[in-house]
Amino acid sequence: MDELILVGGGGHCVSCIDVIETSTDFKIIGIIDIPEKVGLKVLDYEVIGTDQDLQEMVRRYKYFLITIGQIRDPKPRISLFRKLTEMKAIFPVIISSNAYVSKHAQIGGGTIVMHGAVVNARSNIGSNCIVNSLSLIEHDAFIADHCHIATSAVINGGVTVGQGSFIGSGAITKQYITIPEFSFIRAHSITK
Repeated sequence: MDELILVGGGGHCVSCIDVIETSTDFKIIGIIDIPEKVGLKVLDYEVIGTDQDLQEMVRRYKYFLITIGQIRDPKPRISLFRKLTEMKAIFPVIISSNAYVSKHAQIGGGTIVMHGAVVNARSNIGSNCIVNSLSLIEHDAFIADHCHIATSAVINGGVTVGQGSFIGSGAITKQYITIPEFSFIRAHSITK
């Protein structure tokens, strides 16, 4: 199993840990968070450092996953992704064993596909995205980098979601539309 460092120790991290533990590909070494949390545990995993330790962590470990959530502001996730990319960290794709991802789909590094999500054929999901529990990405959809598709959201066929966008829980998009970058789509809304 490859060793993995998680960056961010809040509620989204808990969900990510649960997904990672379904895999036999990665072993969580520890979590990076704020100084006040160093030494504390998230589930069974210790907070072993802060952002100030990232360069040293990249020297010691190869694989990283950003585990801070994204609702209104994607900037913290984007900033961390860029910083770690410059340091030459590697971002694996994490897919729950309880999700379905078509062999004809493409997913970028640092993206996590969570429990019960479905990613259908010819869809393309960028890097550093969250495809949250029970969400549906239909055929030919394109999700740009740094997006969060929240729980039970439905991205219908041929939809393009611009980078940094948040699609709220239970939101539904009409097919073949374009959602501009950095959009915030409210929960349970219908986007036409």
